[in-house]
Amino acid sequence: MVNPSKSKKILLLYVLIVIAFIVFLSVMLLTVLKSRNMPSLYAVESSKASRGAIISADGFHLATTKKLYKAVVDTRYIDPQKKELFIKLFNIYSGISINKIRKRLSKRRGVVVLSYNVEEIQSHYLKKLAHELRRFKVFLSLKNPRTGLRSVHGLSVIESGESREYPYGKLLTPILGYPHKIEEDGFTFVKGVKGLEKRWDAELSPRQDGYSRGKRDVNSYIILNKESFTKPKINGLSIKLTIPVAFQIKIEKMLDKMKIELRAKEVMLAVMNSKTGRVLAMASSNRYFPKAIKRSDYPSLNSNMIEYSFEPGSVLKPITFSLLLEHKLVNPYELVNGHGGRYRIGRKVITDEHRFHWLSAENVIVYSSNVGMAQLSQKLSGYQFNNGLKEFGFGKKSTPDLIYERTGYVPTQQRLNNEIYKATCSYGYGIRVNLMQLMRAYDVFNNNGMMVYPRIVDAFIDDQGQAKKLEQLDTVQVLPSAVAQRVKKILIKTVNKGTGRKTIIRGLQIGGKTGTAHTVEKGKYVNKYNTTFMGFVNDKKHRYTMGVVVIQPQKSQYAAQTAVPVFKKAVEIMIEDGYLKPDIIK
Repeated sequence: MVNPSKSKKILLLYVLIVIAFIVFLSVMLLTVLKSRNMPSLYAVESSKASRGAIISADGFHLATTKKLYKAVVDTRYIDPQKKELFIKLFNIYSGISINKIRKRLSKRRGVVVLSYNVEEIQSHYLKKLAHELRRFKVFLSLKNPRTGLRSVHGLSVIESGESREYPYGKLLTPILGYPHKIEEDGFTFVKGVKGLEKRWDAELSPRQDGYSRGKRDVNSYIILNKESFTKPKINGLSIKLTIPVAFQIKIEKMLDKMKIELRAKEVMLAVMNSKTGRVLAMASSNRYFPKAIKRSDYPSLNSNMIEYSFEPGSVLKPITFSLLLEHKLVNPYELVNGHGGRYRIGRKVITDEHRFHWLSAENVIVYSSNVGMAQLSQKLSGYQFNNGLKEFGFGKKSTPDLIYERTGYVPTQQRLNNEIYKATCSYGYGIRVNLMQLMRAYDVFNNNGMMVYPRIVDAFIDDQGQAKKLEQLDTVQVLPSAVAQRVKKILIKTVNKGTGRKTIIRGLQIGGKTGTAHTVEKGKYVNKYNTTFMGFVNDKKHRYTMGVVVIQPQKSQYAAQTAVPVFKKAVEIMIEDGYLKPDIIK
């Protein structure tokens, strides 16, 4: 007979087994059906493309982009037993002092930024450190109270932005220009504001950020295979200039000294190849550090080679004379009455610094006679004068490579029909120009009547190092070759016998013209002057056009004592650096 007590125990055990089995099945079913936060089987990586560089003709990087990273750690995950180990290792890898690290970690509990300015090379070391710290379990695995999942948040090195660097400081400013910072979605990048940085901002700007997605390995690195997707990073184009660093540095140092010697507000100089328009130097005595612009730098931020327009004075005389020659209105050898240095047109009395009674038409240029030029210019009609000045490029942009150019002012043909305006404009008053416009105009005399555009940018360079040359801009035949050659001879004579004698260097062909003009303040002429020397210098193989503008020198009001010495010193530097070789017979 079966024991009733034993039967009850067997039944109870059976019921418990069934209940346990039902519970097990229920748990399994819930596990399957419940949505879970599973670790992703895929990883995503992105990288920001960089702004292109600005490179000199001789291969030096004048403006570059440096990527910046920030190092972030969540203090809650640092194992208290290994906190000192973390501090010491981070000190070694980052260079930040132990005291600073301790101070930053103690400021708050949670996410702490240990450094905002981690450089790219340093970021690689810190990323390796982050991996090693995980391996040595410096960071704890903590449970998320909301999800119930455990995770480890260690040291993170995150790309945070970019910084524009200028390794040569003030060199080639203000032509280089400067950028400003813009923050977008926590990332700092730069945009050009002035100079080349602004003019070519679209070309310099990054083209496409990098992006990769694919299955990950145990270390969360993407497994690159046919299932993964990668979009390459395309950086901005780099710009290669026509200006070599070594020559530019020497010219800038010379201008700095001459600014002090002449007690001038600014001294500017430009040199370009007469045939191609390739600029060899474009320099100012007024420069600034693009990375640290101070209030005192504000007057220097403009590229005054194109942004400062002024009345050029007597450097306009050869251009007026060339128009007379072109229209066959003057014979270089005809005599002009100097009127003893004083000549009245209407209510205006025109004067000369040196008194002449009679001189040839070409000697009006050589000895810079305002009286002679005022009389000769009356042979031009207002239309011929106005149109001729425009043909020489006045009132128009001088170069496509820079931005914010002030194109100046050319009197209308109606105004130039007035004999007084015609006279004053003929020797450089009542018209406003900039240095590069004068460069372009004077190049005509050294280039057989052809006018070229000054070029500062030579080529764009992509990530693969492939260079794409800029298209050659059309040249313009401004003067018949014979007329240009005739004016060129007059300018050479001006140097040898006239106002440009101090530029003479044996073995070189030098021609040019001085100019001095009052400056205008509040609509009135004041007792301050700008002085100019525009010309060219050639040896047997090379032809260069060069211009100097000295703004308000206090040492002297005469170009022969201010602009001319600057021109000569620049020529001497060109000889020293091998750009010119005097033909001296020993």
